[in-house]
Amino acid sequence: MKHCGGCHGRGGHCAAGGIPRDCNGRALLVGNPNVGKSVLFTHLTGVHALSSNYPGTTVSFAEGRLAFQDACYHLVDVPGAYSLDPINEAEEVAGRIIDEGADVIILVLDATALERNLYLGLQVLERRQPTVVALNMVDEARHQGVEIDVEALAARLGVPVVPTVAVTGEGIRNLVETLSSPPVPTWEPMGKEERWKAVGAIVTDVQQVTRKQHTFRDHLEDISVHQVWGALLGVAVLAGSWFVIRQIGEGLITYLLDPLFSGVYLPLLQGVSAALAETPWLHQLVIGTLFDGAIDFEQSFGLLTTGLYVPLVMVLPYIVAFYSVLSILEDVGYLPRLAVIFDSLMHRVGLHGFAIVPSLLGLGCNVPGVMATRVLESARERFIAATLISVAVPCAGLQAMIVGVVGDYGMGLILLVYLSMAVTWVVLGRLLHSVLPGYSPELVVEIPPYRLPSFRSLGLKLWFRVRGFVEEAVPLVLVGIVIVNLLYGSGAMAVIASSLAPLFETLLGLPPEAAGPILLGILRKDVAVGMLVPLGLTPQQLVVAVVTLAMTFPCIATFVVLWRELGVRRLAGSILIMVATALVAGGILNGIFQLVA
Repeated sequence: MKHCGGCHGRGGHCAAGGIPRDCNGRALLVGNPNVGKSVLFTHLTGVHALSSNYPGTTVSFAEGRLAFQDACYHLVDVPGAYSLDPINEAEEVAGRIIDEGADVIILVLDATALERNLYLGLQVLERRQPTVVALNMVDEARHQGVEIDVEALAARLGVPVVPTVAVTGEGIRNLVETLSSPPVPTWEPMGKEERWKAVGAIVTDVQQVTRKQHTFRDHLEDISVHQVWGALLGVAVLAGSWFVIRQIGEGLITYLLDPLFSGVYLPLLQGVSAALAETPWLHQLVIGTLFDGAIDFEQSFGLLTTGLYVPLVMVLPYIVAFYSVLSILEDVGYLPRLAVIFDSLMHRVGLHGFAIVPSLLGLGCNVPGVMATRVLESARERFIAATLISVAVPCAGLQAMIVGVVGDYGMGLILLVYLSMAVTWVVLGRLLHSVLPGYSPELVVEIPPYRLPSFRSLGLKLWFRVRGFVEEAVPLVLVGIVIVNLLYGSGAMAVIASSLAPLFETLLGLPPEAAGPILLGILRKDVAVGMLVPLGLTPQQLVVAVVTLAMTFPCIATFVVLWRELGVRRLAGSILIMVATALVAGGILNGIFQLVA
């Protein structure tokens, strides 16, 4: 992710008249993962960077502009790293960016974990580049009984130290004022052992910790990672999240969007339909097919009917609900604990517990899910995780359509679809784990304290993600509608269906016409599921078709991200696995239905 935005102008940071035209300075925001860098970045640049209460939010880097007084810098939010002796991709990128040089480095230290943060801090100071320190989360440190002598810390480090609370903006103005003349530290390069000794000496001099009683939050944190109670809590959180997401999504559809489309938008479309009656080809493209003389939002397949109804009414409510719940779990700090609880299960499929985070993100949209696999340490783990997400982790849009289309035949068939994907996830993961060379390293993840989320941060994050979905999904759906109409109108779909008929009829028990929606799933899987409705499939055929469609190809956006993350050769291997898995899963389901018929 790479942004370029303007100065936000709060707190008098911007020069009069806005950002100078010549913005040639370079500033870096450096620190451990989960120390509040992304929130500071947002305060300093006005460019929103996703921040969460778990490590690894910034797996790539964001860039914005910071202007104050007469100076202007390109501010880079460097990926979070624990050390500049790289053991993963994020630390490699961080080291490379720092070694490229900067006019000023803003070194962010977590006041609640000063000793651990200072190791990276000293490595940065040893580079001898102009530096200031933002001692973040000083409020939380006080609550934990940690008192840090800021002046003594500045004297020991040889650079200014500014106490900050990024989530509230406290100390940001003071931090910006120190950037005008940052000193160059005088630390000499050290070995690892010598550096740890220096860290210990500094912490002994500047930090005091007083004992405090175990609070309710402490007890809750203990329970969250308990082998038994933590697992029960994890299951309860996931089940509760699914229930809440469904209730919010259905509520928005039933009480807001469906009435709005039926009561306000439909009469307008009926007028457009009447006006286009004399030009059938244009009517078909814009409005689509009329059923008994009426518009059917789900089946008409016109640009202004199905093209808008599917993404905005059938899918968007679940996107809003899912990301609301996920953002709360992120910012509260529960996801790393879920990773610890699921670590044992994940190892059985060749992953470590932190793969639960990309998988959960994939339930909203496969694109951020695949991108988040960067937090995994090895290429082998990233390949397995990305392939499993593309095959067996349905995005929110696809889930909405599964519930909406398959749900007409009862909850049992919906559960069968989910069970098929869950079994496939486990079996395929085990198979890849057995076949691919390499091993899965043990889980080493920082467990942050539970924190109350900021409503502003939650709102910004939700807006950022929902806007991304609308900007991506609506154009792709409209393109899909045009392609479908062209394929059907030109007769090409009949040719494709005919060529695939033996495979679909014999192996999957589906009519040849099902080939079109399944192939077009590469554009949008949720729309493709909607295209199965007019085919008049039996409930059993519908389950086979939905499972095959869900597993066959990633949507076009996920395809592009997979290409970038895995490279051409691994992408080709992943696609072959997806197609083979989809045919096997669909064939097995069809065989089971034939046996019990």
